[in-house]
Amino acid sequence: MNLKVRLTVMNFLEYAVWGAYLTSMGSYLVKIGLENHIGWFYSVQGFMSLFMPALVGIIADRWLQGQKVLSLCHTLAGLFMLAASFYGFEAESSVSFATLFTLYALSVAFFMPTIALANSVAYSALEGAGLDAVKDFPPIRVFGTVGFICSMWVVDLGGMQENAGQFAFSGALSLLLGAYALTLPACPVSRASERKSLTEALGLRAFALFKQKRMALFFVFSMLLGICLQITNGFASPFIFSFGALPEYADTFGVQHANILISISQISETCCILLIPFFLSRFGIKRVMFIAILAWVLRFAFFAIGNPGPGVWLFVLSMLVYGVAFDFFNISGSLFVNQETDMRIRSSAQGLFMMMTNGFGATVGTLSAQAVINHFVYDLPSTATGQEIVDGWNTCWLIFAGYALVVAILFSIFFKYKHVVKE
Repeated sequence: MNLKVRLTVMNFLEYAVWGAYLTSMGSYLVKIGLENHIGWFYSVQGFMSLFMPALVGIIADRWLQGQKVLSLCHTLAGLFMLAASFYGFEAESSVSFATLFTLYALSVAFFMPTIALANSVAYSALEGAGLDAVKDFPPIRVFGTVGFICSMWVVDLGGMQENAGQFAFSGALSLLLGAYALTLPACPVSRASERKSLTEALGLRAFALFKQKRMALFFVFSMLLGICLQITNGFASPFIFSFGALPEYADTFGVQHANILISISQISETCCILLIPFFLSRFGIKRVMFIAILAWVLRFAFFAIGNPGPGVWLFVLSMLVYGVAFDFFNISGSLFVNQETDMRIRSSAQGLFMMMTNGFGATVGTLSAQAVINHFVYDLPSTATGQEIVDGWNTCWLIFAGYALVVAILFSIFFKYKHVVKE
């Protein structure tokens, strides 16, 4: 089989594993009475991202070929996710938070490193075949998002949005990729005799960048914006499902197929990647990231004023601006780090960027969002009407939009960067 096709299959499965539960898990947790703990299930991804990718990366660099580490991690992640699914079906409405969360967290601990590992395996294979990774990898990576979307649709149409079937589907895909990874080209292992300090091995030297005012501000704002990253992944689905309590919305497409509606976000993400080169060259990193922050404001605001009925077009707009909010921030930020840091610590700097956004930022964001939503939605008295619950959700989205707006204003004031337009 053609190498690019083989790597495309790997990327498709890599993100299909994640897409099986990432946007629908919140609805399942609401269904089994764990709505007050949704934030913990999403924040553990950020927590694991702080150290697991670095530790597993050291193993892949020094002792075990990358494709074998990828296989091992997916096999373990799949087994723990299947165990979570089995427990969920067995316990039904009597699910214990501690048990389900432990099984899920163990699966996430082994899954999170596979995102970076899959990239490393692809880069190694392409370069080993004499191909240009910069040119040939992006079209391969796009199929990862396609896989994510396909999983969302399967979970939706398969009736798994509100049950543990989504975990079983994810676990099965993970085991499939675990086996498939062993067929991929071997990655080189560095057995160099020189010893590195733990600080160097974990990429902590990049923290020296905080001595530079502009880079320090960039990383701080990256963390502040990272707070927005997982909020809609965790809470968009329960929010849309809450309209089901209102007769005028109960049978709408959005309520019946929330995952398909949310998948427009991933479709938008795929398309917006193509806009980044133009916007960066024309407007520069500051304006592009400012546009991204404003897109987060609109993402949340459209949720607050929309509905699955006549106002569904506002939900669709929220999904469309997600591509700008996510890509313009993550990819443009990554390119900025690549341009502004010394080559010797460039990889570590990228790791620091991910740590600040998907680690610290996303963890703080989901737990903070959970506290806000608990107050305005889940802690309402049992006598609360469906409309009162929806109104509570709308208040939450407006608070999140207000937060993003404050970050946008502060960013425009304090982050200084003069862009020179290239002719």
